[in-house]
Amino acid sequence: MPSLTEAIAATDISALAGATDWCTHPAGLAVPRVGGTKWPDLGRVRALRPDLVVANAEENRDEDVDALRAAGIPVWMTAPATVDEALDSLGRLCAVLDRPAPQWLRRARAVWAGPPQVAPVRAVVPVWRRPWMVLGRDTFAGDVLRRLGVENVFAGAADRYPRLAKDDPGDVDAELVVFPDEPYAFTRDDGPEAWPQARPVFVSGRHLTWYGPSLTEAPALLTAQLTR
Repeated sequence: MPSLTEAIAATDISALAGATDWCTHPAGLAVPRVGGTKWPDLGRVRALRPDLVVANAEENRDEDVDALRAAGIPVWMTAPATVDEALDSLGRLCAVLDRPAPQWLRRARAVWAGPPQVAPVRAVVPVWRRPWMVLGRDTFAGDVLRRLGVENVFAGAADRYPRLAKDDPGDVDAELVVFPDEPYAFTRDDGPEAWPQARPVFVSGRHLTWYGPSLTEAPALLTAQLTR
């Protein structure tokens, strides 16, 4: 899980036994790689003999978690749906590492205690296309935007990531369409044309969806990107 790898590295890099192929932060991280978040090489994980595997309920598959636990490897599961839940979860993880209050986590708590805000705006947040998928209810990224003053028009949806039909985007009642650069790499030529009614803005997917040291930078960076 990339954000948790970054959090552990920033807290005590010597604690990292391995990471996924998608763990890109910190740059130059020199640890064994165990495949992707959805399809890890469980044999490689077992061979590393970790004391603990840290995973996320949304990014990692239940069957992989079950297989590791069946092999006698403890798995720490995370599933924060809000900024506060993420900060508390990270605090518990750092305590397990015997570093209960690292500087980066203290800083993250401070900046989120009173984050900057944009002028109130109704927005839609695509996270994929073909098919179109948007942020819905009870998501960490949705709470990040809410804390910054952005109202997600799909916050009351039945699904956490509603799917839209090909022609639906143009009918969504939103003033702003927020395009993160991951998991789908939206660009000015790939995305905005489907949402002519809304002003497009492009934001850092890492700062919108990762919970870890990036939370220290997220409020200032995202508000700047949202108001361009």
